[in-house]
Amino acid sequence: MLTGIRGHGHHGMFPAERRDGQEFIVDINVHLASNSAATSDALADTVNYAVVAEIVHERIVGEPVDLIETLAENIAAAVLALSGVSRVEVMVHKPQAPITVPFADVALRIVRP
Repeated sequence: MLTGIRGHGHHGMFPAERRDGQEFIVDINVHLASNSAATSDALADTVNYAVVAEIVHERIVGEPVDLIETLAENIAAAVLALSGVSRVEVMVHKPQAPITVPFADVALRIVRP
């Protein structure tokens, strides 16, 4: 599990969101079989969490999308493509969402096999 991966992205439906961007935060839980890595104690036998973090960050700061649903799906698909990953849970936080009332966070969580 990696929590709090941050980046400045330009995702959103409104012109100001696309122009100015805002911070997005992603938490990700990667499911994998860890038996081989635990036995061998070798990074090659597991999923490198630094690689997962880079993938997530690249999606946050990369090509803009309209919805956090799309961002979450793009992150999930990229991480699921890594060898050994069987399932992924992605939560995208958009704490500066354009909402006119006081709020702490907007977040979307998806789980993909």
